[in-house]
Amino acid sequence: MPRFLILDAYDKDGRAALAAAGATEAGTLYRNMLMHHLPDATTDIVHPADPQTRIDDLDSYDAMLWTGSSLTIFHDVPEVAAQIELAREGYRRGIPAFGSCWALQLAAVAAGGTCHKNPNGREFGLARKITLTKAGRAHPLFAGRPHPTFDGFTSHFDTVASLPGSGTILAANAITDIQAADIFHQKGRFFALQYHPEYDFREIAALAEFRGGGLIEEGLIAHDAALQKFIDDCANLNDAPMRADLRWSLGVDEDVLDMALRHNEFINWLSWLVVSHARSASIVSAK
Repeated sequence: MPRFLILDAYDKDGRAALAAAGATEAGTLYRNMLMHHLPDATTDIVHPADPQTRIDDLDSYDAMLWTGSSLTIFHDVPEVAAQIELAREGYRRGIPAFGSCWALQLAAVAAGGTCHKNPNGREFGLARKITLTKAGRAHPLFAGRPHPTFDGFTSHFDTVASLPGSGTILAANAITDIQAADIFHQKGRFFALQYHPEYDFREIAALAEFRGGGLIEEGLIAHDAALQKFIDDCANLNDAPMRADLRWSLGVDEDVLDMALRHNEFINWLSWLVVSHARSASIVSAK
């Protein structure tokens, strides 16, 4: 089985804030998703934003999994610069990569693209009506999607402004112009999503607790009582996904409640990776 390096892109303060809100650490979410589909996989979780992090055996990994982050990709700070350089090193060495949210922004910037604060504002909870582009409808990453338009879990206010010339936009919606991309650069290939296949409604409830002040300030939620109701509804639906009243009030269906659909793109990437692992000398190692 391939060996995976999971890059939890939150810094120490971000991880502490998530924990205080009851959220699962981002690296753990990715490991859980991976182990559900490849229980024999080997994984290591590292924190590339932490100054003491060193990865001396990068070539021993068959793939890199990048999580979300509360950092801002266009801020010139060491915690960001270190991650951009690590992503560039992955491209240089031809290590396949997959990730969500921050990962899409990182994948773009490391290959020569640009990011900015989303001019349409924050997208939180659910990314509605994500729609596959012509390239996306033909792309193996989206094989098995029953419809070309779907919803996905999300939490971001930065977005990719432009992909490098080697990148292909696979999906978009009314809020975010690039919801998914396939980026070739140097020897590497990075499949990345702006939405979060690793989330469920429990995580959205915790993130609403974490981001509550901003959600109210930006007008996405009216007031504290509405925020608490949203948190409670998300948590309750996670525990009882067949509750028709909560499905109706939150406006959700199997796109986000069915794990197989939620993980569809990740499963397809794993399938691509396993085939590549068996056939490509750039992925198969001598270990």
